[in-house]
Amino acid sequence: MARVPLRAARWSATHPWRAIGAWFAFVAIAVALAALIPTKQTTDADYRIGDSGRADAMISAGQLDPGPVENVLVTVPGGAPLDRTQAREVARELAHDVAGADGVTGVDPPVFNHDRTAMLVNIQLAPKIEDAAPVQSVTDRVAAAHPDLTIREAGEDSINTAINDRVGEDLHSAEGISLPITLLLMLLAFGALIAAGVPVLLAITSVAATMGIAAPMSHLIHAESTVSSVIVLIGMAVGVDYSLFYLKREREERAKGHVTRDAVEIAAATSGHSILVSGAAVIACMAGLFIAGSATFASLASGSIVVVAVAVVGSVTVLPALLVKLGRWVDRPRLPLLWRVNRRMRRRLGQGGISRRVLAPVVRRPVAALVVSLAALVAVAAPSLSMKLHDASLETLPQDIPEVQTFQQVSAAFPAQGTTATVVLHGSPANRDRMVSALHSVADRAQSTHLFAPPGPGAVRTSADRTTSMLTLPIPFEFSDHRSAQAVTELRSSLVPQAVSDLHVEHAVGGDPAESLDFATQQSDRLPFVIGFVLLLTLVMMSMAFRSLVVAALSSALNLLSVGVSFGVLTLVFQHGWFAGPLGFTSPGFVIDWIPLFVMVILVGLSMDYNVFVLARIREHVTRGLPARLAVQKGISETGGVVASAAAVMVSVFALFATLSMMEMKMMGVALATSILVDATLIRLVILPAALVLLGERAWWPGRIDRPRGSVVEPEPELVRAG
Repeated sequence: MARVPLRAARWSATHPWRAIGAWFAFVAIAVALAALIPTKQTTDADYRIGDSGRADAMISAGQLDPGPVENVLVTVPGGAPLDRTQAREVARELAHDVAGADGVTGVDPPVFNHDRTAMLVNIQLAPKIEDAAPVQSVTDRVAAAHPDLTIREAGEDSINTAINDRVGEDLHSAEGISLPITLLLMLLAFGALIAAGVPVLLAITSVAATMGIAAPMSHLIHAESTVSSVIVLIGMAVGVDYSLFYLKREREERAKGHVTRDAVEIAAATSGHSILVSGAAVIACMAGLFIAGSATFASLASGSIVVVAVAVVGSVTVLPALLVKLGRWVDRPRLPLLWRVNRRMRRRLGQGGISRRVLAPVVRRPVAALVVSLAALVAVAAPSLSMKLHDASLETLPQDIPEVQTFQQVSAAFPAQGTTATVVLHGSPANRDRMVSALHSVADRAQSTHLFAPPGPGAVRTSADRTTSMLTLPIPFEFSDHRSAQAVTELRSSLVPQAVSDLHVEHAVGGDPAESLDFATQQSDRLPFVIGFVLLLTLVMMSMAFRSLVVAALSSALNLLSVGVSFGVLTLVFQHGWFAGPLGFTSPGFVIDWIPLFVMVILVGLSMDYNVFVLARIREHVTRGLPARLAVQKGISETGGVVASAAAVMVSVFALFATLSMMEMKMMGVALATSILVDATLIRLVILPAALVLLGERAWWPGRIDRPRGSVVEPEPELVRAG
């Protein structure tokens, strides 16, 4: 594998126009695929797991799913009681006007809440309908005709439409801001326009190509709505990082006097190899998400794997070709102010100036540095032990979306419209009456538990073939309330089994709280396998790359420490509400259940970028004959600037996602930005060098370091060999 990037670079350097043309042709073809092949989105069936999945499948087979419902809420401003006659007139207008709207299958009679301060009209839609715009237009018309009333609409379809619109706005805003910020950081790193633009160009084309490939791939692995966000998030980060590593090494070798082609080959043999190893590590980590058995994880993993693979291919093929054709023009046109500032800082601070100054006390007192830094990070990670996980709910949606506000008011005024559990029985048609009687018994006994609200009219329904019956039970608690999960557990463990003990029927309990409980159970069951797979695979890859079990084990330990920090930050910020005001959200009191596992996999993968790059440079110096302390100090000093620039790009991209309104994106952004910052600074500049200095030659066990003969002396300012 070590020769792959070198051979690719040599071919690209020999045939630069072919390499460049092939890359842009590949990107163009991939983008065309997205226009020709529609993306296949995930369906409800993709999310079926456990007992709730069986319940949903039985409901679907029995055609008992009523289809989407749009709720029209009528109130008086200020909360005064409704005029009964006027409210019923509004309901008649709605029923009359909406009857001819596309997709409407029926309108339920109006229902008043207990104090008559709110009236609800449910509009039934056909199962395949996903656009509630025709119904919304009727609601808006009726609302305009009654300005003394507040008439609003919310339902599954209208909320989904509003959320998709908001996600699109967020992504457009993030992309519009991230590109200038990334380009600015590259300008600060290089001081030249072309050198700054090359990494950004490679990242953009990698993301564009992946978006195109994702369309046909979605017919094999259905695409989640958030997968495009993750592709942008990961693609911009790794695309810029890989190019940065390669370009910095090529410029460094040119500065030593090598011609461009030789400098590109040296960069390919060193940084190119590191890119290949770290890219493979990221892909291996992402593959671990398939073990989780979730449609969400499968979609996000597939998108992440493709964008990383595309970025790696671009970095070891088209990037060398561009550098060979550009030659020294890669440092043109220079921005006079930035160029002078960069040169002045390099002269004043020397190579790796800031990192070298941080390293000096670390290598002098490695034990103290290790103890203090570990204590600080463990303190940040400790709150993760009390992390509470829960499925996304209305509480985690942007609260400024009108449809979300309306649905919350509907749930508060009409509990039966909010959180519900469904009990489904499937058996012989001859058992139909006994199944219905058993469901009524469940409903009656459920009231004595004080975990359920009285069921509404028509709570028990039977399929046309008389084989499936279902009961809908309202749960008068918030979706995230632990009592909702307790209600589901009570149904499954006691109420339903007792009611059907003498019936030969299949039974299951579903509904939103049941689905959340089943998902959490599945994740907790499979989490050890995912963690074990990711750590074992990265351990094997690091052992193969550096021929050292000690380095591999140390890398895994540092990755776990970085993950612990991210989990601690997630708990403090989103569960306990730290910095909720500046970040613009209201704490839901929990962390969305799929976020920690996904963040862990991304962090373990992305932290390999820095780890492989830094360790490879240290190993270079060890093989040249430098003692452990000097090899560590020189290797980290030489890579400190590159790692800082790469981390700045990643942190800025992830921090932008922390400003988005969707809670999932905000959680990912906060966790990844803070953890990458800690990883690139405290872990790579303090903990890693302190550990390597303490380990000394044992760090490379059981591999053998082929050292040159002679001794090493260190006159200032350079290291030279003697003997």
